[in-house]
Amino acid sequence: MKVALLGLGLMGLPIAHRLVHCGHELITWNRSKERLKTAQDEGLNVTPSLTEAVTAGEVLILTLSDAGAINQVLFDPSVKPLIRGKTVLQMGTISPDESRDIGASVVDAGGDYLEVPVLGSIPEAKSGELIVMAAGSESAYHQTLLMLRGLGKEVEHLGPVGKGAAVKLAMNQLIASLTAGFSQSLGLIRAEGVEVEQFMGLLRQSALYAPTFDKKLKKFMEHDYSNPNFPLKHLIKDIALFQKVAEASGMNGEVANAILRILRSGQEAGYGDEDYSSLYEAINPGFDAETDTGC
Repeated sequence: MKVALLGLGLMGLPIAHRLVHCGHELITWNRSKERLKTAQDEGLNVTPSLTEAVTAGEVLILTLSDAGAINQVLFDPSVKPLIRGKTVLQMGTISPDESRDIGASVVDAGGDYLEVPVLGSIPEAKSGELIVMAAGSESAYHQTLLMLRGLGKEVEHLGPVGKGAAVKLAMNQLIASLTAGFSQSLGLIRAEGVEVEQFMGLLRQSALYAPTFDKKLKKFMEHDYSNPNFPLKHLIKDIALFQKVAEASGMNGEVANAILRILRSGQEAGYGDEDYSSLYEAINPGFDAETDTGC
């Protein structure tokens, strides 16, 4: 399948490599020259021309940062006429309404639209073990299903456009809530001098345990949040979206608002580009690892 991938950020680059690994004919584009050069140095087929990329692809995969970037790129006057007859797969985290608006514009331009946000990060993208939450055009889903199965260990069609975006936001809200809750509990354990492994041993045997706790434990213990697969600033964007969608749906958005305040305080403290688990430092500010008797 001829694929044009637009956006070579943290997830776009490993997804591009996975598509090549699975045998697809791929051309990639990115707005920044630095990411294009990185992709070229890693052996990917790149072009600095957006119109060339869109023209070359039967399927356009969007791995762009937000709805604003998608609209700017996909509906540029030089690009929009080229959408006719093409299938657009939108992989970013955006709101259901934003996805529905983009989908309607794609259809108006003569294209087919499927939202396919994913759960997982760089390692899962490289190994093809993402969870793919598809929604939208049935024809686009069946046309690209084999390709999507190369990217994800689980690929499910959830219904009309917007449902995939909603599930993705719900999943990312859990990422923030689980990490914030565990950070609070671990902070108390360490402050009171309880041995962390004793606590973890009990937690692992309970219904409260989630694998993400062990996945992030080393980062908390070492206060090292470098080399992120999912930076804090990206989680802030997603939780802000979740809060907006939740309140528009009539839900109480105070929990999301509280977590958002914590996340933003972490960004203000300089952790915006580091792993999202750095929210631990915002919940437990000034913690002195040298006096931690629970390690």
